[in-house]
Amino acid sequence: MSSPTGPAGLPVRMPRPRQPGRHRRPEPLAAPEGAPALVLAVPGTPSTATRSLAEEVVSIARSELPGLDGRIGYLDGDDEEFPTLQSVLARAAEERTARFELARAAGSDVQEPDGPVAVVVPLLAGPDSALLRQVRQAVMDSRVAADLTDALGPHPLLAEALHVRLSEAGHARADRARLFTVHTAADGIVLATVGGEEAVQAAGITGMLLAARLAVPVMAAALDQEGSLASVTEQLRNAGSQQLALAPYLIGPEVQPELLEAAAQEAGCPASEPLGAYPAVGKLALAKYTTALGIAPQQPQGMPVR
Repeated sequence: MSSPTGPAGLPVRMPRPRQPGRHRRPEPLAAPEGAPALVLAVPGTPSTATRSLAEEVVSIARSELPGLDGRIGYLDGDDEEFPTLQSVLARAAEERTARFELARAAGSDVQEPDGPVAVVVPLLAGPDSALLRQVRQAVMDSRVAADLTDALGPHPLLAEALHVRLSEAGHARADRARLFTVHTAADGIVLATVGGEEAVQAAGITGMLLAARLAVPVMAAALDQEGSLASVTEQLRNAGSQQLALAPYLIGPEVQPELLEAAAQEAGCPASEPLGAYPAVGKLALAKYTTALGIAPQQPQGMPVR
């Protein structure tokens, strides 16, 4: 077979067909037109700091899925500065109906969507039955067809986030290969959560992943369960850990800052910051949304900690 030639009979370089492979960059995805809204259900007392955190989480999710309709509803909102989850869901339903009626008026033969108006994702690192009941009740009270997902964890990305927060506070080595020493690094980690025994068990899964990263013992304790924190700190110290650090397995809004301060004092050790709007939180919120809808974007991957 002859090769294509150009001027003066010189061969022409022909582009090779693109081949699939693991090194090929995945095609960017976008939210389908008319897709349900992702509504982040934010627990705790609303504040400007809470709103900023939630907005950043939604922004991360939008950056991963362009076109995403991301919204924020507060469990204890006031419908003025901080809209309640019920009112956000109701607004999403009204807007979808309005879009449908507008399309029909324009002569479109589009069918009214029969799927959920929204997917509600609780802004919780782990299960908290009391808060999840509150979210579920708010969805029911809205009388809007909405899917409700589980909490974000346990997940390896949250172990990564905990590692980063500990290293930021100087309580853990940021480098997993241990190329340098942090003199204040803890030799035992108390993973602080809320939600009772169920939350402790779920946090324990992420704790095992964190322990593998840090090569130090990690144990979970429930801040809202009497005696849990004292028992865990005693076990760690009896096992030989003398320099403990408290790592909140919490996004932030679900507890008052005073509770974390009191927990650190009770444990007699310093604490790192809550997970906050770490990128993994937004990615996991989006993963809950896409899983609920059967969309399959690239799964969120952990980033190396350097």
